[in-house]
Amino acid sequence: MSDEVVFYSNPMSRGGIVHWMLEELGAPYRYEVVDLEKGEQKTPRFLAINPMGKVPAIVHRGTVVTECAAICAYLADAFPAAKLAPPTDSPARGSYYRWLFFAAACVDAAVVDRAMQRPPPARTGPLAYGTYETTLDTLEKAITPGPYILGSQFSAADVVIGSQIHFGMMTTAIEPRGAFQEYENRLQGRPAHKRMTQKVEQLTAQLKSAG
Repeated sequence: MSDEVVFYSNPMSRGGIVHWMLEELGAPYRYEVVDLEKGEQKTPRFLAINPMGKVPAIVHRGTVVTECAAICAYLADAFPAAKLAPPTDSPARGSYYRWLFFAAACVDAAVVDRAMQRPPPARTGPLAYGTYETTLDTLEKAITPGPYILGSQFSAADVVIGSQIHFGMMTTAIEPRGAFQEYENRLQGRPAHKRMTQKVEQLTAQLKSAG
């Protein structure tokens, strides 16, 4: 069975998180562009892959995986040679999971609420993530002293958290604290991130010319 990852995404989407992860892995992958402007995410062909009609999604060894944090966690384990996750018997594995899913459960919600100027949910209850301020304070503490969330080891958790910090500061939904700016600069200097950025620019240009 081929080890190629089929990557369904759009360069102007959260798929950039997974795109960066794939570049970090050095894994063989094929980028299948889903044109969101043309509604390709709602076609029967794509809905057979992800019934939610959302990107990104991957197919690897016949298995479909969706949701950015889940995809990154899956890929880190599927390609262990890249060492983007602590070993399963390492004490760091718990911290790795903690911050990977803190990104999905708390940071994402807080940043989107702030970006969309939506009132935050009640501080208690099934939808609560606490407060925006507490979320950012916790995030800042997590990346300090660094250089990465797990200390000296770069991991998939940095891919997800780093992408959210970049998006949040770009949209002014995250305060440009010094710790966030230093962390973002460190991550964007990685060769894999630079390759991803270059490919995103190329794909975006191709989509615009085709439209």
